[in-house]
Amino acid sequence: MATPLDLQEQEQLDELKAFWKQYGNPIIWVLIAALGGYAAWNGWGWWQREQAGNAGAMFDELDRAAKAGDVEKTARAFGDLKERYPRTAYTGQAGLIAAKLQAEKAQPDAAVASLTWVAESASDDAYRALARLRLAGVMLDQKKYEDAIKQLDAVGKATEFTALVADRRGDVLAAMGKKDEAKAAYQEAYKSLDEKLELRRFVDAKLTALGAPPPKADAASGAAK
Repeated sequence: MATPLDLQEQEQLDELKAFWKQYGNPIIWVLIAALGGYAAWNGWGWWQREQAGNAGAMFDELDRAAKAGDVEKTARAFGDLKERYPRTAYTGQAGLIAAKLQAEKAQPDAAVASLTWVAESASDDAYRALARLRLAGVMLDQKKYEDAIKQLDAVGKATEFTALVADRRGDVLAAMGKKDEAKAAYQEAYKSLDEKLELRRFVDAKLTALGAPPPKADAASGAAK
């Protein structure tokens, strides 16, 4: 059975009512904002997972088309990924795959377009750098040497790409007839590459062809290791 409130309890209740009347709404809004933020965070995580799942399914379709050599279907799938899921890692990877097939199928302009999108819009720094490296290669084949150099300059100073950029720069400079600059680029690539990598032997061959083989001491040191 309920009992009447004593005087002290009544005073506490009145104080609580007064406090809630003055501060209740602001407290509620703070709680709503906090809960809304938590819900939004969970919703964002769900949305990202949903995006990645859908993009992954479309990427699988593109990959199958590329392996089958269907350049048109591959290009369409890449177009769909760009339109619907441009910020997923799948789309950057898809652009690289599409460009490779387009180049193999003698569609250099299409390859340049795909690689340009990846270089400018992919969400992953590594994909953007790889796209610029491949762009430089396509432009080298097209004899657009200055454009190729610009793409290599845009890769930046990322350590993992230093050797690849230097090697490709050597290729472009050699094609331009700038022998001394090409040798310097190849020498940078050679020094940056692990001795166990096949690419290092190719760079060695390029330097030798230019009359600047790596020092014997360096080769002997590499063999000893």
